[in-house]
Order: sequence, then structure tokens, then C-alpha cells
Amino acid sequence: MSSTEIRSDGTGDASVGRADMKLEGVVIPVSDVDRAKEFYLSLGWRLDADIAGGELRIVQLTPPGSGCSIQFGTGLTSAAPGAALGLLVVSDIETAHDELVDKGVDASEVFHDASGGYNRFTREARASGPDPERRTYASFVELNDPDGNTWQLQEITNRLPGRVDPSTTTFSSAGDLTAALKRAEAAHGEHEKRTGQADPNWPDWYAAYMVAEQAGTELPA
Repeated sequence: MSSTEIRSDGTGDASVGRADMKLEGVVIPVSDVDRAKEFYLSLGWRLDADIAGGELRIVQLTPPGSGCSIQFGTGLTSAAPGAALGLLVVSDIETAHDELVDKGVDASEVFHDASGGYNRFTREARASGPDPERRTYASFVELNDPDGNTWQLQEITNRLPGRVDPSTTTFSSAGDLTAALKRAEAAHGEHEKRTGQADPNWPDWYAAYMVAEQAGTELPA
């Protein structure tokens, strides 16, 4: 179900802008529903539903911090099991990799595009380790579910301009907020080195940095 966004043009008259369309779920093809369910539960994904009726069965799970879910089951898709390629976003690629390994997942090593770009698809283009400059969008991990459906993890610490409304800053989990605070702390330390003095208004600076980082706007100096 969608909601209708109401915008104001600044004159006090509200008008209907557009009907919001929020991505709710993506269907992936699997050959063994119970095996797939067990695998995604082992990743710590939330089980939202397991509904069966006649020849139809729908299982829905949601990754931690995600607003979008996956669905699989019987009678949902004619795609071949293992045909799906999905993208998951994390704020710390190395932490995410270590968590997968701790859960017994056969995940790839952390990798980046050796050419300095953002190619996460071509195996020959991969170089070991996170992006040397730790650029946002540039570090990856890959894993497969039991059917061979591929999930790629991408580290995003700040969005490209225009991707996020700068007037509304949200963090989907305590982990994301913690990582953002740590990046703000490091940047603020450099700020104090440049000014040569302690900044008593560091909460305001942190807030401005975190909002700008997420929205992809100019960071405070």
C-alpha cells in the first residue's frame, strides 16, 4: 500500500505531489523452501510470514535494518533456482564480513575494483581488501545461498547527492548510528587539529556532519 505525499509550494496551499511507492519485497527462486528458510534465518533475518494454502506457499524474511523483504516459496515464480542477484548495503564491510564468517557462511573475502571504479560484477576486476581510500560504494563482499542465488554486500557510508532528502536523516539500526558517530568523531578530530583548539560545540558539528554525510551534501570544514 502506498501513501500520498502532500507538498507545500510555500504559499500555504498544500497540493498532492505524488503517490509514494516503497519497495516492499523481492521474490527469489529456490528449489527447497525449508532449506532456504533455515539459511536466511541463520543469517539473523527476521521471519515475517510462512503462509501455505493449496499449491501456494509464501515465506517472507527481512534483513536487519532493511525496509525491503525477500519472498520465496512455491507457486511464486518460474525463474530457475539460483538465478537471483541481489544487493545488500552495509555501513562497515569488514564488520559485516566477519559476522557472516562467524555464522558459518562461506562468504568471499572483502574486495574492491582494482581499476579504482565500482565494478562488483567482473571477478577478474577484483582486488583483495576494501577500497584503499575507503570510498563509499567501493568495497564489497559476495555470498551465495544454498541454491546459488547471489548476494553482494556494498559498503555505503554516505550517499551521492540527491539520493537522500537532507531535511530528514534516519538511521535504520543502532549499528549504523554507531558507525556514523565514529566517522563524525574521526572527522571532528581532524577539524580540531586544523583549528588548534577544542570545540565546545562538538554536538552541533557532529550533527551537521552526519546529516551532510548521509545526504551527500558538502561536509562541514
